[in-house]
Amino acid sequence: MKLLIDEITEEKRIDAYLADYMQDFSRSKIQAEIKKGAVLVNSKSVKPSYIIKEGDLIEVTLQDFKTFIPAEDIPLEIIWEDENMLVVNKPSGMLTHPTAIETTGTLVNALLYKYENNLSDINGDFRRGIIHRLDRNTSGLLMIAKNNEAHKYLVEKMKQREIEKKYLALVKGIIEEDNFTINKPIGRNPKQPHKMCVLEGGKESISEIRVLERFKTATLVEIKLITGRTHQIRVHMASIGHPVYNDTLYGFGKMKIKTEEQVLQSYKLKFPKPFDNEIISLEIPKDEKICKVLEVLNDTSF
Repeated sequence: MKLLIDEITEEKRIDAYLADYMQDFSRSKIQAEIKKGAVLVNSKSVKPSYIIKEGDLIEVTLQDFKTFIPAEDIPLEIIWEDENMLVVNKPSGMLTHPTAIETTGTLVNALLYKYENNLSDINGDFRRGIIHRLDRNTSGLLMIAKNNEAHKYLVEKMKQREIEKKYLALVKGIIEEDNFTINKPIGRNPKQPHKMCVLEGGKESISEIRVLERFKTATLVEIKLITGRTHQIRVHMASIGHPVYNDTLYGFGKMKIKTEEQVLQSYKLKFPKPFDNEIISLEIPKDEKICKVLEVLNDTSF
């Protein structure tokens, strides 16, 4: 089993972290196996007390433990595809990949059914094909790698900022400026580890905002991500007093129009086709959450 540690994993000991995934094994059994060298972090042995960090790749080689992520016949909306990758329209409400608690119903479960082993595995068994992610309740365009070479290529292009991702968001209140940039560092909230926040000493985080339409109580914006931090859009918009509509984690105050969590969609994607000079530009229509809120906001009586 391979597990990649990312930004949203709360810092904890490796034995406790693995106990969440390997529930058929006691924590003492896991500790014993770690001491035997059956668990490696970045190809090196560690102690059971090792504190996992972002970017760590954990490899578990217990003989009597097998990772099982079921392939599930879940419909996939494929927007673009070639021999190396595909782009899907992830629906709101779907996890991008399994976790220790939820191992079914995710995008990875659906991908395994359709593509079996024809997915990259650089980021571990729970993230087959996954290059980047969208929050559970954010819908939209997501790139998937079919092999490790394409995965590495696309990750490098993201690091070089050659992949352009744009989002639609409905935010609370009226934004006066037409175009502006939010450049505020983001890190884990020290008081609420499940949340991120603007934090001195955090990672550089840049979002470019363009106002598309103003309403009496809300603003429709397009947001271009220059960096890709966890919850970046939601944290940045809340930090300027304009949280994403119905974002219960970072929002504040009651919203008059109810939807399933944040009204946020990844709707434009531009990227270089792997191993080719062709630039692929994709755009999808507004999703049903955005359309629902816009319909009410366009009512002059609102």
